[in-house]
Amino acid sequence: QVQLVESGGGLVQPGGSLRLSCVASGRVLSINFMAWYRQAPGKERELVASIIDGGVLNYADSVKGRFTISRDNAENTVYLQMNSLKPEDTAVYFCNADAWIGGWPRRFDSYWGQGTQVTVSS
Repeated sequence: QVQLVESGGGLVQPGGSLRLSCVASGRVLSINFMAWYRQAPGKERELVASIIDGGVLNYADSVKGRFTISRDNAENTVYLQMNSLKPEDTAVYFCNADAWIGGWPRRFDSYWGQGTQVTVSS
């Protein structure tokens, strides 16, 4: 019903930058929340950054000042600009969105992408 496809991951040296993209497709009538999570080996999935309808942004303390989340509403796309990357940023990054696909009353269900690997290493 709703597919989230991430792209932009890869291998980068410490101090480098990457830009992740996530496109939501399918029967999407409205999205009120989009976010990036990450999961490192042996660790729980954690929220990296989120953007709520209306522009409210939230960041994990570990990425504040280095990562920027943004959204293109017309394209149902969310981005994560990652600068000054550190080895501890290495993880699989997942896109998450709350989307309404129809029906009344409106109900927003949570959808996940498959993830994209980010590796920060020299």
